[in-house]
Amino acid sequence: MNTVVGFDVQRYLGAWHQVAAIPAWFQSDCAARTTARYAAGKDGLIEVMNSCDTADGTRKEAEARARFPAGPSEAKLEVTFVEVLGFWVWPAAGNYWIIGLDPEYRWSVVGQPSREFAWVLARSPTLDPGTLREIGRILERESYDTCALVLTMPERQGRLCDATR
Repeated sequence: MNTVVGFDVQRYLGAWHQVAAIPAWFQSDCAARTTARYAAGKDGLIEVMNSCDTADGTRKEAEARARFPAGPSEAKLEVTFVEVLGFWVWPAAGNYWIIGLDPEYRWSVVGQPSREFAWVLARSPTLDPGTLREIGRILERESYDTCALVLTMPERQGRLCDATR
């Protein structure tokens, strides 16, 4: 799986909105407004706070930590949501590889080698059809089925493959 070249973690930090995903197990009860916030943390780790609204309107949050096993210029992160007695459990971490990235860091495409999960993130809650088509091509290049990605934008439901036609 190819990752982006020239990744700049400082530009990646901040708030992101999920616009499409092959949802992970921890998102099973998310119904709307799924977001991720990345911040520089201690010891070179990235502090991650994922949140979403559940079907009953409750705001759910999940804290995690991310690290760069090959260094911060590599667009390959490991992310763990498991913390025991103040220590983050790295054997429980998942791969979070950035396989597409807008030059201005307005959107990002995240995948993993197993291709079981994928996320399309953006600085705003929506993306235009042309950008969605570009993202669809990136996902197809990396052997993803774009029909497996569910659109999570407020005004648009369905599958990414339908939005890219």
